Amino acid sequence: MSDLLNTGPSGPRRLRELLAGDDPVPAAGAYDALSARLVEQAGFPAVYMTGFGASASLIGRPDVGLLTMTEMAGAARRIVSAVGVPVVADADTGYGNALNVVRTVQEYEAAGVAALHLEDQQAPKRCGHLDGKSVVPAAEMAGKIEAAVAARRDPDLVIIARTDARAVEGFDAALERARRYRDCGADLLFVEALRSEEEIEATARALPDVPLLFNWVESGRTPPMGMERLRELGYRMVIFPVSALLAATRAVQDTLSGIVRDGTPPAGTAADRGLPGFFDTIGLPDVLATGSRYDHD
Repeated sequence: MSDLLNTGPSGPRRLRELLAGDDPVPAAGAYDALSARLVEQAGFPAVYMTGFGASASLIGRPDVGLLTMTEMAGAARRIVSAVGVPVVADADTGYGNALNVVRTVQEYEAAGVAALHLEDQQAPKRCGHLDGKSVVPAAEMAGKIEAAVAARRDPDLVIIARTDARAVEGFDAALERARRYRDCGADLLFVEALRSEEEIEATARALPDVPLLFNWVESGRTPPMGMERLRELGYRMVIFPVSALLAATRAVQDTLSGIVRDGTPPAGTAADRGLPGFFDTIGLPDVLATGSRYDHD
């Protein structure tokens, strides 16, 4: 775990080591620095910065392209600074054309992320499991992937190409786009919103020569699948983008509703654990110990 002076291992290199292992890399979604610390403390080897959660956290609005690149890069920087494990970040569409992608990659890399994913949606984009999406021409997205690969300073930075074409052009077209993005240098492929176990399996068969990412979304378009089966199929990363966000939102709603109803927080809530436990969670003892190193009598 990171502290104020040490931010942990090299993100991109460590992530590539994890991806080269035998098991899929699980990465739970974080929407701010606190949730990122909770992901790390739970034992996940990587953190996923969710754009859906970042939009909800930063502006209290849905993930429909309202956040700017600088806002997202700033969120990534704060998350990276809070943990010592690699951070995989949502970079939406790259926030424009290929030139914008160049700057996006440079800003995200400067923020310290280990990986970022770019999607082929047309702006304004939508959450991957919403209806009404549209995609840019495959040739345009291919150029953006090439620009992303060329823009990175650290060759270990993992470039993830996401296609949302399944909902727009169909399954076969989505696979063809994924192949094209692979040929443009993408390190990992993310075929979003697959509709069935058969499509999940067919994707793995169609793309055996490149690492694949699986998106595990509660109540999303893609059916749930166990980690062992995903390992058998060859998926190399599994993200859980909204699990923590949904749980946290429900817990806060229940606690606040109880206060309005009863005048006091409900008994048996997480708040009953009190401030001492929370201070440990956010690292107060370590912070105070760091400060004491420089106290002079």
